[in-house]
Amino acid sequence: MNIQLGRSKIVRRAYGIDEIALAPGGRTVDPEIANTSWQLGGINREIPIIASAMDGVVDVGMAVSLSKLGALGVLNLEGIQTRYEDTNPILDQITNVGNESFVPLMQKVYSQPIKQKLIEQRIKEIKDQGGIAAVSGTPIAAIRYAETIAKAGADLFFVQATVVSTEHIGPEGRESLDLEGLCKDIGIPVVIGNCVTYEVALQLMRAGAAGVMVGIGPGAACTSRGVLGVGVPQASAIADCSAARTDYQEESGRYVPVIADGGIVTGGDICKCIACGADAVMIGSPIARAQEAPGRGFHWGMATPSPILPRGTRIKVGSTGSLECILKGPARLDDGTHNLLGALKTSMGTLGARTIKEMQQVEVVVAPSLLTEGKVYQKAQQLGMGK
Repeated sequence: MNIQLGRSKIVRRAYGIDEIALAPGGRTVDPEIANTSWQLGGINREIPIIASAMDGVVDVGMAVSLSKLGALGVLNLEGIQTRYEDTNPILDQITNVGNESFVPLMQKVYSQPIKQKLIEQRIKEIKDQGGIAAVSGTPIAAIRYAETIAKAGADLFFVQATVVSTEHIGPEGRESLDLEGLCKDIGIPVVIGNCVTYEVALQLMRAGAAGVMVGIGPGAACTSRGVLGVGVPQASAIADCSAARTDYQEESGRYVPVIADGGIVTGGDICKCIACGADAVMIGSPIARAQEAPGRGFHWGMATPSPILPRGTRIKVGSTGSLECILKGPARLDDGTHNLLGALKTSMGTLGARTIKEMQQVEVVVAPSLLTEGKVYQKAQQLGMGK
């Protein structure tokens, strides 16, 4: 729906995850037979959840544990894991510093050079322990380290930035990333993001992306929307990029998964993202709350340590349970942040969806009062949905 913002500008209404609801139809399914499996780059996973490539979320141990539980974790190759042999003293500093000193500390910590040998070592450590070695880097890292990543035996390479496009105009004489060439030559599946529009998602798929990540600025620790004023609410962004996936499949015969990235906290959020068209979700803060997470109850964004324009902050999320409890239960909390797989299966059963594909077809309604209607006591007492 287009709206006239003023005489010189027509704008489009976009919707966020909190503004929509899923409407049940005439069929229900036993949650036990709901099939949540999906595939990325030829790798099959039971749980359509990817842990974000953030230093407070994924280290080698978490990547291995996530793999063994049926999910996926992505290691940030430009974070502390590849700058420091022993990350424990660095994590102690990050988690104990005061708020006013946090950004200067992060800028100092992340000024330590990336060590190529640590890139190889971390990938090997994950593989040696039976994990899926999914790693992430910015386009600059892709230019510098693509060969190292491939030779080290990584299974998936995520190329991530606030916005990634196939057409980048840079300063004269500075090398820019050829996404199509990378996808063609690196020899491992390349997942690319982030984007929020039909046009860019289609371009990335045509460039050879094995998956496309959707989301600019909705993450719990991200401040890009406030700093840059850039972003599209997730429900609309996912639906638009999913339309590109459908059109690209008709055009090429190749199916490219769409991954909703950011702004996802509860099981209900995951269900709504998939209903909008996502094949899976990438989440940070829910996984940062695991007792095994390297952030020790804290979570911070990938752009937080930027030396020139930080676009993230550190938030305290606490440690609320084991990783298995958060992913598969049993739930210890009543706010939808535990047993995320159980929530998805139960929602699919309620909506009559037996597979992720069927879940993508359920009815979605605009419902701005969804999270507040009838919840006066929960909100007043800070319980359940009122937290």
